[in-house]
Amino acid sequence: MTVKKQTEQPNAPAKRNGKRRNGHGSTPLINLPPRIPRQLYRPAQPNIPDDKAVRNSLRSTAERHIQQAKIIPPLTLDELRTHTAHVLKLAGVDEIYRDFAAVIVSNEAWRDTLARIPYDRRLLLLPKCLRADGRCPAPIDEFGLLCKGCGLCAIKELTQQAERLGYAVLVAEGSAVVTKMIETGKIEAVVGVSCLNVLEKCFPHMEARAVPGAAIPLLQDGCANTTVDLDWVWDVIHLTSEDRTYRLNLDAVRKDVQSWFTSESLSSIIGPPDGETARIAYEWLAGAGKRWRPYLAVCVFLALQSEECRDEPPAAQRDLKKLAIAVECFHKASLIHDDIEDGDEIRYGKKAMHVEHSMPVALNVGDFLLGEGYRLIGELDLGAQRKVDMLRLAADGHLTLSKGQGAELCWARAPEPLSSLEVLDIFRQKTAPAFEVALRLGAFFAGANREVHEVLSRYSESLGVAYQIRDDLEDFTGNSDSHDLRDLRPSLVLAVARKKTANRIEADLITSLWNHNCDYDVIADEVQRVIRERGVVDKTYELQEAYTEQATRSLRSLKNPTLKGLLRRVVGKIFGEDTIQGYCSEFEARNAAGGKESAEPAA
Repeated sequence: MTVKKQTEQPNAPAKRNGKRRNGHGSTPLINLPPRIPRQLYRPAQPNIPDDKAVRNSLRSTAERHIQQAKIIPPLTLDELRTHTAHVLKLAGVDEIYRDFAAVIVSNEAWRDTLARIPYDRRLLLLPKCLRADGRCPAPIDEFGLLCKGCGLCAIKELTQQAERLGYAVLVAEGSAVVTKMIETGKIEAVVGVSCLNVLEKCFPHMEARAVPGAAIPLLQDGCANTTVDLDWVWDVIHLTSEDRTYRLNLDAVRKDVQSWFTSESLSSIIGPPDGETARIAYEWLAGAGKRWRPYLAVCVFLALQSEECRDEPPAAQRDLKKLAIAVECFHKASLIHDDIEDGDEIRYGKKAMHVEHSMPVALNVGDFLLGEGYRLIGELDLGAQRKVDMLRLAADGHLTLSKGQGAELCWARAPEPLSSLEVLDIFRQKTAPAFEVALRLGAFFAGANREVHEVLSRYSESLGVAYQIRDDLEDFTGNSDSHDLRDLRPSLVLAVARKKTANRIEADLITSLWNHNCDYDVIADEVQRVIRERGVVDKTYELQEAYTEQATRSLRSLKNPTLKGLLRRVVGKIFGEDTIQGYCSEFEARNAAGGKESAEPAA
């Protein structure tokens, strides 16, 4: 191991009691969200796809088929088999998953009916086997599990959320109690989580009684420490016809937004490029990118306007496209400047702007894009005050983002170890503002009230931090153009690693990397061993999940069911296909026997 001699850093910021001191006084750091119970990874049983992407694909295919075929429930068993076979063929999924797909098809057939039934006329039935077996303190009586709310499993949160909406909730097995509740006339629909073989046996009874419902299969049989797609459970629990966009195809919306960023579309929406600078800028806009920020702005607008357009979602008018492009202009400008400041030479797998076109040209194109974004907002056909509010919001977002980037750049002049809180605080300033600007610009464009803006501010902070944590994980696992450990930038993975070191040798190793006293490539094997053996990636991923959950919890006070429902699903779209999940599963599977769970704050 090669380590440079450590030197004193007299200009490094001092930290005391969760605050960093600087020339402007004490600034409180970000607060950690509550830790959420995690399901330890277990392979799905053979007749259920282990790949979540396949499970989601089956759901999407079934939804499209039911809508196009105009299926009316209840389905007979023969009808269910026919439609299931068609869905499997459309999705290109193996016949071995027939029973799992049949449950999905039945759910989709009942979806519109279930959505129209009030929450207080529904029953949520959860299985006892979701509890943390061997550690659960809850007693069981003739009605089922009496949850103590210890937080060791997902039952507490599911129960509290459902009861808050108005559901009756049972944590029990079998159908006898459910049948009795239905017979009273107080329950008109059932949302149930159970193992696949129980759901198969229940189907004839549900069909005979024509009881609307949705079933979410457990991924394993076994009656102990089972797992389930929790985001699917949340989606069904919150399903309501008051959400005017619950049938909106978010994947189609995203593809629509992506289509606005071809060279031809940009020219038709905002005018053809005038000169070489504009041409390079348009080329940069039309290049690779996930378009999450313009997508968020469009989603907020669609949700709010859908309250007015009761039958069909509002059309994507020209001004909405201009607004989406303005949001992407701001983002793509920040990427140009970040690459220059961080010394990154690759972006989207190609040469960064300053490498391809020179530093002066890149700086100028970044400035051009900022001006273009403000110009597009200024051109929107809105009242003067609303445009002022939108321009002020964008300017405030840039100021906050610059402060966050500045904190990182100033740290690089005198690097020292940062705590998880300090790294997360940088994330809050660097990434969250861009999400807030995107979300709230969409809200301003739709004429949202103050309550909506307050909720969006809280939501965007947690969403932005979660997104940046995922970016950190992708850097570490090689799924990104950069690598924070190699490039010696503030890294949550490195902050967690330093906290979890087991001895002085490991602590000195990680500290030397923080202080820029060594070359990462020289000590990479040792650093990787510490990160692997101390469960650092798994812990970092846990923080991402905690902030993702905090984002959805921030929507509780939102009175607009359409916006609330859509933003819950947006979180699933951004994080649902997480490439890090499989990586973490390796650690979870390896440590499942000795893994601990807790309801403490995430740390």
